[in-house]
Amino acid sequence: MRVYHGSDTAVSVIDLQKCKPNRDFGRGFYVTKFRSQAESMANRVAKYSKKTPVITEYEFDEYAYQDEDLNVLRFEGYNEEWLDFVVLNRNAGKRMQAHEYDIVEGNVADDKITRNITKYLKGKISKQDFLEMLKYSKPSHQLCFCTVNSLQMLDFIENPTDIFFEISEIGEHLLEALMLDRKINETLAADLFFNSGTFAQLENETALLYLKPWQEIYEMLKKELKM
Repeated sequence: MRVYHGSDTAVSVIDLQKCKPNRDFGRGFYVTKFRSQAESMANRVAKYSKKTPVITEYEFDEYAYQDEDLNVLRFEGYNEEWLDFVVLNRNAGKRMQAHEYDIVEGNVADDKITRNITKYLKGKISKQDFLEMLKYSKPSHQLCFCTVNSLQMLDFIENPTDIFFEISEIGEHLLEALMLDRKINETLAADLFFNSGTFAQLENETALLYLKPWQEIYEMLKKELKM
């Protein structure tokens, strides 16, 4: 799976000691499968550093999900378990990791969600009300690599090709459209899309399907899925 890291410099060599503590999934190196999300982060970082936004690409080896030597935690959307885990990491001591996972995958606590977490911790909103608010949050994604052992599953892409940029952008639009039209979660939408013949054509560089507007490609996908 192609994943992205947004910053103000290219990160070809990952140093976990430079990673900040008390983030959603603890201290670790964070990437996302959504290029637009990485771009937003890069712009945000560059705004404060006065540098140029940079997107670094990697190939994530999904064998990590089956590797018995890796302890992987995956959250399916926003839920109570996700909230409790984020709160655990946000409140952990700065010199300690609050968990022993190698890789953690799940949704992002953006600025709005972070503000609501603060309200929840101060007792201004109940957990039930907070979880209800999370239902209306837009799709997001992050993978956190917490240990040196986990980094073996992440390969730096030195010269990414343009087709991957295009496919990533198109894929984000298609997933969001599928979720809205079929009223399904991101995991189910991803299963439908990535296992479809439309996606196979999209990956075929010689077919040039990636050059078409995403709306036209979505019509192809809907026809294939008999929507």
